[in-house]
Amino acid sequence: MESMKLPLWPESLVAQIHARVQAAKSKIIVLDDDPTGTQTVHDIPVYTDWSLDTIRHLFADPSKLIYILTNSRSLIASKAEQVAHEITTALNQVSLESGIGFTLISRSDSTLRGHFPAEVDALAKALGKPTDAYVLIPAFFEGGRETIDDVHYLHQGDVYTPVNETPFAKDAVFGYQNANLKAWTEEKTKDRVKASEVLSISLETLRQGGPERVFNQLMASDSKVIVVNAADYRDLEVASLGLIKAEAAGKTYLYRTAASFVLTRAGMTKRSLLSLAEFDLSSKNGGLIIVGSHVPLSTVQLEHVLNHTDSYPIELKVPDLLEPAMAKDLLARALKDTNKVLSEGRDVIIFTSRELIKRESAEANLAISSAVSQSLVSLLKNLTTRPKYLIAKGGITSSDLATQGLGVKKAIVKGQILAGIPVWSLGKEAKFPGLDYIVFPGNVGNANSLTEIIVNLKHEPNNS
Repeated sequence: MESMKLPLWPESLVAQIHARVQAAKSKIIVLDDDPTGTQTVHDIPVYTDWSLDTIRHLFADPSKLIYILTNSRSLIASKAEQVAHEITTALNQVSLESGIGFTLISRSDSTLRGHFPAEVDALAKALGKPTDAYVLIPAFFEGGRETIDDVHYLHQGDVYTPVNETPFAKDAVFGYQNANLKAWTEEKTKDRVKASEVLSISLETLRQGGPERVFNQLMASDSKVIVVNAADYRDLEVASLGLIKAEAAGKTYLYRTAASFVLTRAGMTKRSLLSLAEFDLSSKNGGLIIVGSHVPLSTVQLEHVLNHTDSYPIELKVPDLLEPAMAKDLLARALKDTNKVLSEGRDVIIFTSRELIKRESAEANLAISSAVSQSLVSLLKNLTTRPKYLIAKGGITSSDLATQGLGVKKAIVKGQILAGIPVWSLGKEAKFPGLDYIVFPGNVGNANSLTEIIVNLKHEPNNS
């Protein structure tokens, strides 16, 4: 951890990066494996399908940065690969038609869960041109994720915990043994890429050598996987500019990153948190909160809400949701109660039971998650009372509710209500057009973050 003591690169590089991005006849396309990846950006579009017509709209969009929500973390590996192939094939076709290039970022979980390398392999194959390297950058500062000396940490207060010692590493589908990203690469590629073959861009390089040294290191490397260390946004600025220069010199990279890198690679500046005045809180109906995430922090946040707000609680027991007859009756009662309570002006919090049901295989565990998520989708699809706002807690939950429950095709990311918690404004095609949709990741915030949002949104701001 000695490298942490090195002073940051002294010069902000955001303006230089922004100028290069704007001058390029190219777009940055982020394939987001769940909706939480928009947690650092603002005023940019998110598309939720990848038909050729949609991709043509995407390339015609004035924004240089575009998100496509794939929700591939909820899919089995073969389906995730199929989605990656379909999207890249469509991007290639429209890129040729329009003469506009693109850089691909596969945005995934900051705690290393997801279909790697399968998903990125599928992207590389579909691109149809040689890829020099995969670039791994899981740093996500708003959530306390930092990479130091090649080890990925969860940083809370003064404590740095290697992510392999956190509950995320025990994920039923995407578990892993190593927090050292070189060793993690070897583990996940099943020895196809050895730890010794992975190039590391160190904090020393970033903070003492700057973008020129990063560029030189990249140009001299034939490594197929590159790990970028980062403990501050300035580190990512240096890495981004070095990578952009290497791409301009002929290198082709596929990025597997968390949300923080997207901000710097696009040359965007952070904006302040959204104010209450930026929400439409004029409705007399209550707000709706749906909690599907089962990570420990989500459960702590749920308990805090139940103990510190007057939100009307509706628990959906997962074993009942897995039995079709019982699920039908349970969901009918929940829908009736939700419509009634919302219309009375009271907030409703719908949550799945907390006991985690596990099966033998990753596919079976994903099937359980999917079945539970479809129950929540059914509730939302049949809801007749428009809520004042909607909070969706968890990645798979928020994706399925947006695309299937609300029929969202395009949304605009307004910004963040709390650090790492994005807010979307839903498009006119959605079930509730213009609704403020709060995408609350399962593993972000502290014990009272969900409560804080609900309490704040109870009050219409005084704009006089």
